Amino acid sequence: MRILGITVPDNKQLWVGLTVFYGIGFSKARKILSEAGVKAELKPTDVSTEDEAKIRKIIETMKIEGDLRREKMANIKRLKDIKSYRGSRHSRGLPSRGQRTKTNSRTVRGNVRKTMGSGRRKLEKK
Repeated sequence: MRILGITVPDNKQLWVGLTVFYGIGFSKARKILSEAGVKAELKPTDVSTEDEAKIRKIIETMKIEGDLRREKMANIKRLKDIKSYRGSRHSRGLPSRGQRTKTNSRTVRGNVRKTMGSGRRKLEKK
């Protein structure tokens, strides 16, 4: 089953397989399938062509993949351009939602551990 040039995995249930699209999570996938009237537990190989067309029609109306990525990047760029606090945090590569940075925030900062050791340089051997 291919929708918008992306293959939905055949070995997973349909509601899990739809999450391969950027912008569709578990809850949105279930909502799409209930709107289309398709059982969520079916495999993509078991779906009829009419049901597949219904799913495709619903997904094509949504903003997913490249469009969503572009919109997200445009929003971040706008924050940087107006020099807001959140924009400056994005440009520095730090958490932008109020988390502490003395400890934690390892994933945002790239797992940099600068506080190892005593801070004293070891004497060079003569």
